Amino acid sequence: MDFTLYWFMFPVSILVATCAMLSGIGGAALFTPIFILVFPLLGPEYVLGSTVAAIVTALITQTFGFLSGFIGYYRRRLIDYRLAQRIIMVSVPVAVAGALTAGVVHDSVLLASYGVLVAVLSVVMWRNRPPARAAAAATTAMEQCTIVDSKGHSYSYDVPGLGLRSKVLTGIGAFLTGMVSVGIGEVTISQLTRKGLPIAVAAATSVLVVITTVVFASTTLVVQLIKSGGWTAVPWNLLCYDIPGVLIGGQIGPRLQGRISPHTMRRAISVLFVLLSIAMLFVALRKLGAA
Repeated sequence: MDFTLYWFMFPVSILVATCAMLSGIGGAALFTPIFILVFPLLGPEYVLGSTVAAIVTALITQTFGFLSGFIGYYRRRLIDYRLAQRIIMVSVPVAVAGALTAGVVHDSVLLASYGVLVAVLSVVMWRNRPPARAAAAATTAMEQCTIVDSKGHSYSYDVPGLGLRSKVLTGIGAFLTGMVSVGIGEVTISQLTRKGLPIAVAAATSVLVVITTVVFASTTLVVQLIKSGGWTAVPWNLLCYDIPGVLIGGQIGPRLQGRISPHTMRRAISVLFVLLSIAMLFVALRKLGAA
């Protein structure tokens, strides 16, 4: 392995992790298309061994980025742990099932699934707005929660319920995370903000959900990849730049929380997701035609 090949991913990883922390989306949603769409444009020596290898690398990178982000949000005291635990109980087993599925389906299916998913997410994130406070206040029977962060800022909200619809959406997002590296972060942040959580608390709680879910999904995928191709099937020469980059970006994101409009951030990522969806679907069709 050439351990100087992917040096440029260090600053890229810092930027991607910072954006992921600010928006609450999974960093793998951006890393996966970088590995699959951008690397082939740089030359054949940059291309990863398989689509699954790209997904594994994105998930491992995201794990470290969200670990750093979790530490940042933990210090800010913004995480709703009880709510996160309820979501994790659904997301983890389903994400493992998705990871097991990734190893047995064709690359074109993985790419097409990614393309369709981010297209849907782009619409959800573009339209996503928290409910008006007046409407939330009308539901007096709901349990109230107040979080005071390390800077003394107070966040009050109704504790959202996790009904059948929420569990199904969480399951879909978790399954697709294990299968194509994207889903749980985007579904979680969208649901929490729509249910009235302040964006800072929603993003922090989403980070804990994502890191727990992704650890189990990525471990499952790594074991499968090593069993089929050995230790060299994992691109360690790429991870050695990605991991320190996302560790840094994971600390920058929480510090910038509140300084950049969440609405503007979501709209920008929505537009990016549309472009990524089109590109991924094109690559999926090309691979299907070559099969």
